[in-house]
Amino acid sequence: MDIIMLIGGLLLILAGANFMTDGSASVAPRMGLSDFIVGLTIVSMMTSAPELVVSITSAVNQAPSMAVGNIVGSNIFNILIIIGLVAVIKPIKVENGLLYNEIPLVILSSLVLLTMGSSPILDGTPMTLTRVDGILLLFFFIIFMRYTIASAKKTDPAPTQTKEQQCKKEMPLWRALIFIFGGLAALVFGGEWFVDGATGLARSMGWSEGLIGLTILAAGTSLPELATSIAAAIKGFPGLCVGNVIGSNIFNIFFVLGATSTILP
Repeated sequence: MDIIMLIGGLLLILAGANFMTDGSASVAPRMGLSDFIVGLTIVSMMTSAPELVVSITSAVNQAPSMAVGNIVGSNIFNILIIIGLVAVIKPIKVENGLLYNEIPLVILSSLVLLTMGSSPILDGTPMTLTRVDGILLLFFFIIFMRYTIASAKKTDPAPTQTKEQQCKKEMPLWRALIFIFGGLAALVFGGEWFVDGATGLARSMGWSEGLIGLTILAAGTSLPELATSIAAAIKGFPGLCVGNVIGSNIFNIFFVLGATSTILP
C-alpha cells in the first residue's frame, strides 16, 4: 500500500504541476504581470500549501522540531535541487532586479530565522519561536507582499513570446482557473500521498521520526515546487521557475513559520 501511495502521489504531483503551469502562464498577461511575478506570488503560495499544512499539523501534534525542520529542509531542497535541475534543463538568465532585489530578500528571511533561533546564545532564553516572533514574521510577510505588488506595477510583461506560449495564454479564463485550482488540489493530495507512502516505507526500514522529518518530509513537501518548476522550464517559462523557488522560500519562513508559531509557539 505504501508503494501504491508513493507512485500515485508522484503521478498526481506531475499532473498537477503541468496543469497549474499552463493556467498560471495564461493568467499572467491578463493581469499585466510577468511570469516571474506570477511565480513569485501566486504559484509560490500555492505550491507552499503542503509546508503550511504539515508545519501547523506538526506543531499542534507537539512536534515543533519537525515543523521547523520541514521549513528549513524544504528551503535547502528548493535552492540546491530545484534550481540545480532547472538550470540543467534550461539555463536561467539572472536579471539585475533578481540579483539585487529578490535574492537579498531570501537571505534576509534566513537571517531573521537564524537570529530568532539563536536566542540561547544572544540572551540566554530557551530556543523557542514565540507568538511575538510569529507576529513579527507575519509583518515581514506583509512588507514583502507590499513590495512585490509595487514591483509588479512597474514590471512590463515579456515582449517576445513563442507560438506555444501564445496559445497557452489565449486559454479562456474559466479554463485557466480550473487548471490552476485543479492543479493545486492534485499537488496537495499528491504530496500528502507521496509523504505518507515514503514515511511508511522509511518506518519499515527502521528510520527515526527526526530523520524522516528532515529528509523525506522536507523533500516530499517540496515536490510541488520541483514538479512545477521543471514543467515551467520545459514549457519555456524560466522566470516562473525562479520566482516559484524564491517566493516559496520567503513564504515558508515569513508566513508558514509565522502562522505556525502564532498559533502555537
